[in-house]
Amino acid sequence: MPTRGGPQHALITIRLDRWNRPEPDLLATTAPYDPSRTFYSPEETLLVVEVVSPESAHRDSNVKLRKYAEAGIANYWRVEDEHGSPVVHAYELDGPTRSYVPTGIHRHELRTTTPYAIKIDLDGLVPGRKS
Repeated sequence: MPTRGGPQHALITIRLDRWNRPEPDLLATTAPYDPSRTFYSPEETLLVVEVVSPESAHRDSNVKLRKYAEAGIANYWRVEDEHGSPVVHAYELDGPTRSYVPTGIHRHELRTTTPYAIKIDLDGLVPGRKS
């Protein structure tokens, strides 16, 4: 259904429990694509990515980090601005403690095999920047 700003997009959330359905900036799931879905369960979610803004800094760095870990989501990435370039803080779930442990801070390039092999030129994401 079109709106004044263009096509309407469904909000995709992660249903952590009865009272918590955060809307991540990006997520990767094991579920097949279904345009009618509005949420995924933590069991279906491989990775959650939050892009930090001044308004979301505390929530993304503390609240969501804890809630996603407690729900059992295996991987969490937080993307921050550092002097005009994106920096990715990567975390992996420690199952026994149900908390995240940092696995790396990626500047200029994100290269990892967890939760799957990926290579991203972070500087290339910013117009006018070269790696």
